[in-house]
Amino acid sequence: MTPIHVLHGQPTPEELATVLAVVQSRAATRAAAPARGPATAWTTRTHRPLPAPGPHAWRTSLWPR
Repeated sequence: MTPIHVLHGQPTPEELATVLAVVQSRAATRAAAPARGPATAWTTRTHRPLPAPGPHAWRTSLWPR
């Protein structure tokens, strides 16, 4: 564990314990959170089927689905 240095003031042991509990709980929550998928829409095009063949297939290839 990284040592903690108090820069200003003189906190009581209870105040330090409270701060450490909050920091540890936030770190545990972040570590336990499920990984999110990509935040970009560029990859969503890969999940779409190819446009149906026809004279206007090129037109519908970039339409949102």
